[in-house]
Amino acid sequence: MTTTLGPSTAGRVVRDETVPARAAFSAHLRAGQSLTITDLHGNQAADFLVYDAHDTGVRYSAPDTIQAQGNIFLTTGSVLLSGEHTPLMTVVEDTCGRHDTVGGACSKESNTLRYGHHTFSQHACVENFLAEGSRHGLGKRDLVSNINWYMNVPVEQDGTLGIVDGISAPGLRVVLRAETDVLVLLSNCPQINNPCNGFDPTALQVTVTDPDGGQAA
Repeated sequence: MTTTLGPSTAGRVVRDETVPARAAFSAHLRAGQSLTITDLHGNQAADFLVYDAHDTGVRYSAPDTIQAQGNIFLTTGSVLLSGEHTPLMTVVEDTCGRHDTVGGACSKESNTLRYGHHTFSQHACVENFLAEGSRHGLGKRDLVSNINWYMNVPVEQDGTLGIVDGISAPGLRVVLRAETDVLVLLSNCPQINNPCNGFDPTALQVTVTDPDGGQAA
């Protein structure tokens, strides 16, 4: 399935895939290439991790990113920083408005704690990250606090977090430019016990493009 690309994703498309509900995705991007994540049906969370492609010990750091921008939410202009405070990717377009950095990834263990033992057999984002990451030599020790694109996690004045109905809609997208060669992992969130996916996980679209005049790998 292909959607029309807007001006910020102009350039040669080198990869364009629909990620089915509950599935995982990974890709290597060269510096300057862009990754577009499109919420095809609306209200679908996309859990996300990014690593330096040449040294996966250099990876996305939520504390560094939050501290540098002075905001727990991501949107256009946000720079995803590593633990070494080096830029990995920049949000160059966001038609949703804001995205979560603190809600974390669902897992069999957290599902059991929050929703009851009967949920233990349900697939979760941590399992997606482990399975997809293993294709690139990554393991459990390589999982860090992740980004949740399109997930709505408001923070109350007393610090209480909530996972509530999303603010996304069909066709909204976020576009990320690689500032260095990166490896990205994405879990199309399988969660059905809270509103992050409208209790009905759906497909996402991911598109990798070269900058204008770029050459495909």
